[in-house]
Amino acid sequence: MPQLMLLLLQVFAFIRSAKGAALNRVEEKEVLDYLLQFGYLQKPLEQFSDAFTEEEIEDAVRSFQLVSGLPATGHMDAVTLSQMRQPRCGVEDPFNERTLKYLLLGRWRKKHLTYQIYSHSEDMGAGATRTAIQTAFKYWSDVTRLTFQEVWTRHADIRLSFHGSSSRGCSRPFDGPGHVLAHADIPELGTVHFDSDEHWTEGTPRGVNLRIIAAHEIGHALGLGHSRQPAALMAPTYSGYQPRFRLHRDDIEGIQALYGKKTVPLTTTTVTSLARTTAPAVSLKPSKIPNPCKDGLDAIMLGPYDKTYAFRGDYVWTVTDFGTNPPLKISALWKGLPGWLDAAVHSPRTGRTYFFKGNKLWRYRGFKVDPGYPKPLTRIPAKIDAALYWPVNKKIFIFKDTSYRQWDELGSHFTNHPTKISKLFTGAPSHLDAAFTWENGKVYFFKGGIYWRLNDQLRVEKGYPLSTAERWMHC
Repeated sequence: MPQLMLLLLQVFAFIRSAKGAALNRVEEKEVLDYLLQFGYLQKPLEQFSDAFTEEEIEDAVRSFQLVSGLPATGHMDAVTLSQMRQPRCGVEDPFNERTLKYLLLGRWRKKHLTYQIYSHSEDMGAGATRTAIQTAFKYWSDVTRLTFQEVWTRHADIRLSFHGSSSRGCSRPFDGPGHVLAHADIPELGTVHFDSDEHWTEGTPRGVNLRIIAAHEIGHALGLGHSRQPAALMAPTYSGYQPRFRLHRDDIEGIQALYGKKTVPLTTTTVTSLARTTAPAVSLKPSKIPNPCKDGLDAIMLGPYDKTYAFRGDYVWTVTDFGTNPPLKISALWKGLPGWLDAAVHSPRTGRTYFFKGNKLWRYRGFKVDPGYPKPLTRIPAKIDAALYWPVNKKIFIFKDTSYRQWDELGSHFTNHPTKISKLFTGAPSHLDAAFTWENGKVYFFKGGIYWRLNDQLRVEKGYPLSTAERWMHC
């Protein structure tokens, strides 16, 4: 006990002198606890070993400042202490001190891994939790030779679950809301735990984004340590909600050092991805499971979370960089939404998604239907062909037969008279199957197994139409 007290007093004395102003006792203990908890200082192995030297503490503080993007003075200050209080991962921070690059902590001896989600976020529900976690796995499989499969009937390689500060089944209990958000074990243990006391969300800066935190913890489960690059996914501190999140170069180089680069070649048409969800749903009008390589489209859109959704019958599938995910029931994502849609369109302006069928309109925010919907269509004809959002004038275009109308969703205003498609969209077909504006800003029209791409002047580009199955579905 005297040795421990001496250790504490020496640490506190150094902190006070380094900062130039005394911290209170609570702050001093907080600093020491943090440096010890996250591996910046190592507890002495021997019972009567000497206390930390000032140099050891200064090195620990400097290392923390480096990874946090702060001036690496080695001296404690209010900014450094504030950074220590930010929400973060519960895994320790042993960094690669030589190259400042990614740190590798282990690897799986196989490239096809199974996973199981044992519990879900009460805030998000089972379906949204599964979608977020599946998308998190996709970040890693998109850049490596790894493949992931969700299982339910046998032992999984990676097991994900939610635990609170008082929950059983977690060897490292969480600390309540804030600070430690989640933790994971390195290969081949396969355990990933999330703090159920956090407010888990998607599509909003409020709360904690489950998709990004899950991707970080899966990185640990695959063998990556924490990164010293503050902008990397594998940095220890949570950087907040990022709707267009992409892996940092350090993340990609690290995971590829373990498992190799993706071998499937990318085509000239790049498409966003979303892992499939498998929540059960009841179809309102049964149809066979579509074959994306053979069956046509009812609708297509760049929808929630910047994912590309294709619709046919009762089913929806997402288009990825390397093909398509297996179709699933539409109502598994958008509860209460029927199949055989006429059109679907997502508005980045309002964050709402609109679905058209017959003489009715459904409106969703994310995957939750807005109150009062569906509503009858009163100012446009029933059974439209397609719809798209055009960012230039921030309006939704409604296509029917050979004409289109423009709709200002905030003003509920439609153009008085339909206009010929050929008047604005030069060289484009009529009687469309589907249409949308993709993330590159280009407009795409789909009809009868082929598609047209239009340039910024809304003229069909040279070389089109091309095969939808070959270029979009990668058949």
